[in-house]
Amino acid sequence: MVLKSFIEVHPDSHFPIQNLPYGVFKRETASDPRPAVAIGDYVLDLSVLASAGLFHGPLLSNSDCFNQPNLNKFLELGRPAWTEARTTLQKLLSAEESILRDKSSLREKALVPMSQVQMLLPIAIGDYSDFFASKHHAYNCGVMFRGPENAINPNWFHIPIAYHGRASSIVISGTDIIRPRGQGHPAGNSLPYFGPSRKLDFELEMATVVGPGNELGKPVDVNEAANHIFGLVLMNDWSARDIQAWEYVPLGPFLGKSFATTLSPWIVTLDALEQFALDAPQQNPTPLPYLAEKKSQNYDISLQVSIVPAGQKDAHVLTRSNFRHLYWTITQQLAHQTINGCNLRPGDLLGTGTISGPEPDSYGCLLELSWNGQKPLSFGGTSRTFLEDGDEVIFTGYCKGDGYNVGFGTCSGKILPSLP
Repeated sequence: MVLKSFIEVHPDSHFPIQNLPYGVFKRETASDPRPAVAIGDYVLDLSVLASAGLFHGPLLSNSDCFNQPNLNKFLELGRPAWTEARTTLQKLLSAEESILRDKSSLREKALVPMSQVQMLLPIAIGDYSDFFASKHHAYNCGVMFRGPENAINPNWFHIPIAYHGRASSIVISGTDIIRPRGQGHPAGNSLPYFGPSRKLDFELEMATVVGPGNELGKPVDVNEAANHIFGLVLMNDWSARDIQAWEYVPLGPFLGKSFATTLSPWIVTLDALEQFALDAPQQNPTPLPYLAEKKSQNYDISLQVSIVPAGQKDAHVLTRSNFRHLYWTITQQLAHQTINGCNLRPGDLLGTGTISGPEPDSYGCLLELSWNGQKPLSFGGTSRTFLEDGDEVIFTGYCKGDGYNVGFGTCSGKILPSLP
């Protein structure tokens, strides 16, 4: 029997009662950030429910986690508390439950139309790592820069490759992105180029939101890693390809990546995604024992990137991919991050890296789609190799259920000219 809410939810909505993703909002007329879940076209204010004593389970009844400006305290409580909250919320929102449905004063206070709120970053992000977990993306980039014979370095098949990113420049969906400046490859014997990036790109990624952390010096077992993961968000790890290409040897990405990373506002929990789990791709060679999972799984999440070109109103689809294409799973990524004893903390973020599929129309960035500028993309009477000022990039992602979607909403950003 399909669970139904007393709140009318359109079949195309990303936020039915089966989802209930977590975010943080503030009302247009108030300044205090508040935790919430999304249901249909509304946000459900969890601080109102907590004040009304509706979280009366053993793990949440005495907690002030929903009276915080972010979700970190709730994340720290772990999976039993998350499950308790989900059970409570699904019951309160169900068509058969009268507490919210019939008590108009409570309902009007707790349910706020999305059109009347501002969404904020839902977590305080202490640290951020970005992985390189898609085999298709790794192969395509390798072919471009090293040729097909040496496309993927041998270590890639043994190590979930990653670098440490910049948490301070992570922004919420809808934030404008200023074109970065930096150095690029010199032409001939001249000095390096310096100025606005000429190869500004998006990267279609998702990111793991860490729940309970681990003690310094104590790695997380790969088969327990899911208990340290709260959920997933959409992520655009904007990239200045020309800056990156000049700087990345020998230490990897720096200014080509650190200028901005955009997140979608709603964290979809692993509990909501579990019904869409599927086997991860077979890994050959077999991973080392600390990465060998009893059950290796990804999720069937359809992903799409659209662009609204500068000066236009209509969006045009650039690519469609799927989370299932990741070679290294999010649990392997987390276990590898901690194997040296590195301690994760609630609210830490682990990006997947660009999620590309096997076909050209499923590549996850313009670097691949335009083959580093060699194959311009045409749409809407214009064309692109890389992003131009005024372009808006929109990510969306969802899982298809039986008569409903479990989705992530959108992750968007518009490119503004470089500062003078």
